[in-house]
Parts: sequence; structure tokens; C-alpha cells
Amino acid sequence: MGAVNIHQSFWLLPFNDENYTALSLVASNITDNSGDVLLIQTIAMEEKYEKAVVARFNKARKIEYEEILDKCEDFFAEINKEIERNNFTFAEAEENEEELEKLLSWFKKVQLRDLFESPLQEITAKKLEECRKCFEDFNSKTFENEKNEPPPDIQIANDSLA
Repeated sequence: MGAVNIHQSFWLLPFNDENYTALSLVASNITDNSGDVLLIQTIAMEEKYEKAVVARFNKARKIEYEEILDKCEDFFAEINKEIERNNFTFAEAEENEEELEKLLSWFKKVQLRDLFESPLQEITAKKLEECRKCFEDFNSKTFENEKNEPPPDIQIANDSLA
């Protein structure tokens, strides 16, 4: 949902239908368990306060985008390690594809919470595109390697059951 904590038990969340529906369910659960809830829609009294609120949301997204960027660097390091080892196998390509898909999925989730478009959103999107290109290059080398490498000799055991 992308909420940010303001004070103990006080959270801000951008208003939209999806967030309101989710919060209504949480509020019902709290009330059903004898808790107190206030759902309040607010308006910043001055532009500087609105900017302060947006800055809090962007700071929270910045932390998430930075984590993704760190994992992108790990992704590049893994690909480079496999290139150095000349490990162009389908199993390795599959593993790298799964890691790329995790990064892309994570980015989409953060992006959905990023209603104020943190400055790192575009930087992260570009870095993920670099990851995708790196993977495609690795994958091409893998297919080329597999095409040029003769399959290993297969020996079938001919043990008869007596």
C-alpha cells in the first residue's frame, strides 16, 4: 500500500479507491477486536507541508529502489562470474532468468506504491533494462555455446534383469 509512518500508530497513505478498500478491511478487523480506529482524509494547509509529506513517501521508495539497485549489481556480478568461468549452460541461463524476473517483479511492486514518482524510479528502470540486456547477451552466448558443443556421449546401461 505504500504507507509511511509519521508517529507511533499514525500512518499516512495516499488516497485512492484501492487503499481505502484495504484500510476499511483493516479498520473493521481492529474494531472487531475491540480496538480504536480513525480513518481520516486530510489536506495539507500549505504547500510546504504537502511537499514534506511527499518527501516522506519518496524517502520510503528511495530505500526500496536502492535495494533493487544493489541487487542489480549482484546480478551483474553473478553474470560476470559465469562468463569468467565460461559457464554458458541452460541451467545457468535459467537461474539468471529467475533472478531477473524476481528483480522485475519487485520493481513493479515498488512502482505501484510510488504514487509520487520518486526520482530513483527512472534510474532503477534503466538499471533493470541494463540487467535485461546483460541477461539477453548471456542467453545468446549460452545458445551459441550449446549449438557449437556436441552433446556428451550417452551410454545406456544394458543390464538385463535375470
